[in-house]
Amino acid sequence: MSLFDKIKTITELQATSGFEAPVREYIKKRMIELGYTPEFDGLGGIFVTIQSKVKNAPRVMFASHMDEVGFMVSSIKADGTIRVVSLGGWNPMVVSAQRFTLFTQDGKKIPLVTGGLPPHLLRGTGTTPSLPNISDIVFDGGFTDQSEVEQFGIRQGDVIVPETETILTANGKNVMSKAWDNRYGCLMILELLEFLQGKELPTTLIIGANVQEEVGLRGAKVSTTKFNPDLFFAIDCSPASDTFGDDNGKLGAGVTMRYFDPGHIMLPGMKKFLLDTAEESHIMTQAYIAKGGTDAGAAHLTNGGVPSTTIGVCARYIHSHQTIFSLDDFTNAQNYVRAIATSLNSKKVAEIKNY
Repeated sequence: MSLFDKIKTITELQATSGFEAPVREYIKKRMIELGYTPEFDGLGGIFVTIQSKVKNAPRVMFASHMDEVGFMVSSIKADGTIRVVSLGGWNPMVVSAQRFTLFTQDGKKIPLVTGGLPPHLLRGTGTTPSLPNISDIVFDGGFTDQSEVEQFGIRQGDVIVPETETILTANGKNVMSKAWDNRYGCLMILELLEFLQGKELPTTLIIGANVQEEVGLRGAKVSTTKFNPDLFFAIDCSPASDTFGDDNGKLGAGVTMRYFDPGHIMLPGMKKFLLDTAEESHIMTQAYIAKGGTDAGAAHLTNGGVPSTTIGVCARYIHSHQTIFSLDDFTNAQNYVRAIATSLNSKKVAEIKNY
């Protein structure tokens, strides 16, 4: 299967915070196909442990997250339309006039669109469109009234996930899809597991994916407590700013070196290791100063403190239906993750932990 075909398959899966099962089942099936035995934490995170034969080997965790941003039904109106609360961060400007799927408790998939006032209905009113609150955006399945909505099994608490086709850009270099945050990481950890098949390493690796990252980095707190790593590497996607006149995150410029975000500062030992490994492995990197966080922000505060970082790529317009990202960036990051996983040993882990 080509890289694009793998990306298309995993990005078109629909799974939001607290509703990660479709992606978890995909990951579980692939882990088993590769000969691994998946383990689960109490919230639904999924991981494989590759045990080192070295005595007292350091434990190193590589973790993606399975959830994409979505919504939850908060109320059903008398006219049969739906209102929601957000699961993860959304810019209200990108929500209207899009396709979604609502998943009912009994497994039905209900198509929805988000609506707004057409210009015809604004004429003569003396008003101009304003930025709506998420709670005011209309989700419409074409139902007659509240009773018909309920006849289809739709209830408060049901989740709503974007629906988008994944395609290549005209130049063949980039992809347009939803959910590269963070199906990038989910595909990366599966590719890493395939690469590591049969290899003996001086560290014990814990590789997998967390839940509920988009709603407060919740899954990482649970998984790092359970698996107790010495180091933690979040595999995650960050927003590119290059089309908004900002060089902080450029498509095609390589792996993001996330030196700072509001919940995490890269420690000097980790910084030196990452830069040295990138240079030795000829990995293209770019400095990145983030305004949002990743699971590294939660992991580094567990178990007395776990040196952590993020091995990331950037993508344009994340947390929307139409993200654009680079195939070359994925391949570059893949080579970097492989180099990190195979080069770590007790000495390097100790140097990283020496601040």
